[in-house]
Amino acid sequence: MRTTIHKVFWVWNFDKEEKWLNEMAAKGLCLVSVGLFRYDFEECEPGEYQIRMQMLENRPNHPESQKYMEFLEGTNVEHVGSVLRWAYFRKKAADGAFEIFSDNESRVKYLTQVIRFIALLAFINLYIGAYNTYLAIIHDNVINYIGFVNIAISFFAAFGILKLMKKRNNLKKEGQVFE
Repeated sequence: MRTTIHKVFWVWNFDKEEKWLNEMAAKGLCLVSVGLFRYDFEECEPGEYQIRMQMLENRPNHPESQKYMEFLEGTNVEHVGSVLRWAYFRKKAADGAFEIFSDNESRVKYLTQVIRFIALLAFINLYIGAYNTYLAIIHDNVINYIGFVNIAISFFAAFGILKLMKKRNNLKKEGQVFE
């Protein structure tokens, strides 16, 4: 039986999203498809699968991404689906531990990639918001909700960036301890 759940996770909370997906798998609901804020599950043995997410460097249909996903398939990892550049993978738990990043250095590099992506989105929203607000002012339109929404989104994204930067700095410190 197929179950669809709609749930919202912020981009910087990808680790919470991955944890939730693994909790669902532990309950016997394995991820079979994803969409924007949509997760489709089918019944499976509890704990049968492990789920991992990764923001790809390119869109999923890009040749480099396709090559990477083919490499993962060679290690018994299934590509469940993608939303924008986020790819969702699953692997049978019986096949052993499933980690996409093998060390702190690769995790730091990955977090930097995610931070840059969010920063780009924040900058675009800030620019659009400021431009809309400017247009409202010069046209004597006092209230410009769209501009305020864009500016609010950019500040909210900045909050997410700060959270990820803190996480990245902690990983860097851990890496220095082990060197």
